[in-house]
Amino acid sequence: MGFFGNTLYRNSQNVLSYVVMKTTWIGFENIREAVVRQAQSACGMEENMSYKIVVDSCCELPEKYKKDPHFEIVPLGLEVGDYRIMDDEHFNQKEFLEQVASCPQCPRSSCPSPESYRQAFESEAEHIYVVTLSGNLSGSYNSAMVGRQMYLEEDESKQIYVMDSCSASCGETQLALLAASLEEQGLPFEEVVSRLEAFRSEMNTYFVLDNLETLRKNGRLSGIKALVASTLSIKPVMAGTMDGRIEQIGQGIGIRKGLQKMADAVVRNVARPEEKTLMITHCNCPERAESVKRMVTSKVSVKDVVIMDTAGVSSMYANDGGVIVTI
Repeated sequence: MGFFGNTLYRNSQNVLSYVVMKTTWIGFENIREAVVRQAQSACGMEENMSYKIVVDSCCELPEKYKKDPHFEIVPLGLEVGDYRIMDDEHFNQKEFLEQVASCPQCPRSSCPSPESYRQAFESEAEHIYVVTLSGNLSGSYNSAMVGRQMYLEEDESKQIYVMDSCSASCGETQLALLAASLEEQGLPFEEVVSRLEAFRSEMNTYFVLDNLETLRKNGRLSGIKALVASTLSIKPVMAGTMDGRIEQIGQGIGIRKGLQKMADAVVRNVARPEEKTLMITHCNCPERAESVKRMVTSKVSVKDVVIMDTAGVSSMYANDGGVIVTI
């Protein structure tokens, strides 16, 4: 732009800041918002809405992304006996965990409808990336694929990529935030898709369960084994497979040893940790998440660490006291 172009841009920013300050001070919020939009457009500062990231509600998003217009969360349904809710912004973790603890039946989730996804694709975005819970754990991926087909039958102008995360929770978060980052760098749609698939192929997902009741209720663990494990305080260390299934890779006597074994697996299997973000989600146990962070970062250097609390679907899987890690 040169000297005059840069000066004009700086002056435009100063004018915009002054308008925001003055109209806020005198209480003209609606006028302020309109003026800001016009000023942003005139200064070339408008949001890049050429892309959109759609995730199901098993994806934990940091707070700032929940308010970002580039992101939309499509909720799953949750069911515990006669208690039914949507996993949306009204989800109450404490109330949900109380329902799970008191109900003899296994909690269940219901995937979003194809129509829910189709509606999420209605936007100005030219590139849409969808990240779902593992197709081996939920029908969310299949619903998104059907929703994509429904939308493209009406409008073929968009490029829509639906990705089975082969993971859950913060595994979805890793992929969603990467897609946004690559789009912000201006990469072509096909290149973004290629890099997402490459990242997924080496992403690792682990979790430790403190409470085995959900595994017992859904038949993955016999009543006798669950009783023995609880009596001996055995904490299973689980991992996601390449195709998005769940397998046990170890166990610890007591929650601290279980978390340490999980952290050891993270350190042992991660490639190029300095390039990656360690993401940790916890179900009502922030101190355990911090402990896992210290266990991992004392052994390897990572680019960043993000810690989040579980939303509805992840709370159902992890249960009270569970910790999930991806890198």
